[in-house]
Amino acid sequence: MIHLSVADLSLAALLVLALALTSLRVYPGMARQLLVAALRTAIQLTLIGLVLKALFANASLLWVSLLSLAMLAVAGHEVMARQHRRFAGSWGYAIGVVSMFVSSFTVAVFALVVVVGNQPWYQPQYAIPLLGMLLGNTMNGIALALDRLTQSAWEQREVIEARLMLGYSATESVSDIRQQVFRSGLIPIVNAMAAAGVVSLPGMMTGQILAGAEPVEAVKYQILIMFLIAGGAGFGTLAAVQLAVRRLFDERQRLRLDRLRK
Repeated sequence: MIHLSVADLSLAALLVLALALTSLRVYPGMARQLLVAALRTAIQLTLIGLVLKALFANASLLWVSLLSLAMLAVAGHEVMARQHRRFAGSWGYAIGVVSMFVSSFTVAVFALVVVVGNQPWYQPQYAIPLLGMLLGNTMNGIALALDRLTQSAWEQREVIEARLMLGYSATESVSDIRQQVFRSGLIPIVNAMAAAGVVSLPGMMTGQILAGAEPVEAVKYQILIMFLIAGGAGFGTLAAVQLAVRRLFDERQRLRLDRLRK
């Protein structure tokens, strides 16, 4: 494996810097976001690399669980942070965290215990990367779905309230919105699966090949990951939408947009 130096990474960072400088003419606010995101990437990945090095040397269920919960907590914040109209209070955070916990953790444990079958099942070499990929993709799907749901409910509030007045239930009044929201949440993984191997070589497969793994074996792992991500993102999006719809209406099935931040 060819080892990269700090100088090599600095050369790659010049691309981000050039993009940030160019974007000043088009969208000045994006330049700062790009640079902050790039800095966070470098710091966060460096720190997690050091943490994983120590964790691999001292594998235990306690430490793996603590790191997993920390990843979940950060993912929950990221789901909430970029929504245009999110739920007020802790609900925006709670919906994302609960949905990802139910979907990603369930799928990850299923894969580790039933499919991969490594011993022990919580071996961090497998558990942490797998959970990270599931959380990352599920997070994207849930964030897109919740953002689309709350924005659509706000824009179509008169239509929803008219349906409620005509006798529709809360679920029926937003049924078309739920369909579009679910579709939005699954678009990233559907596109990724449809283009895998033809338009792009997915990240895990590419990483294994660069590390010297047999291409066919790398393909098997990538297929497994894609299917797990699809399941996790799909069920996570369904759970998030269901919880969010319940929050949008009260016990008397009245639309409560006052529960959203304007």
